[in-house]
Amino acid sequence: FFSGFETRGTRRQKEKESMPRIEDDVKLDFKDVLIRPKRSTLKSRSEVSLERTLTFKWSGRSLTCVPILAANMDTVGTFEMAKAFASEKC
Repeated sequence: FFSGFETRGTRRQKEKESMPRIEDDVKLDFKDVLIRPKRSTLKSRSEVSLERTLTFKWSGRSLTCVPILAANMDTVGTFEMAKAFASEKC
């Protein structure tokens, strides 16, 4: 056995490592899951508040806002949308 040569076992091991792994467990999609709304005691949608208080782990500072993110897309992530978010304290 020379150090410059591969044995059959090491070649097979390398081939096995480079092959993609097949996952056969169950995968769910949006059409496979039903999200049921929870019963509420609210009389009107106007009673709902979307504001949340977020506390940052390392600084300990907190921020109260409506947690909405704009997607980085042509028609959504525009300056007009940023201004609309800013007017709503987002």
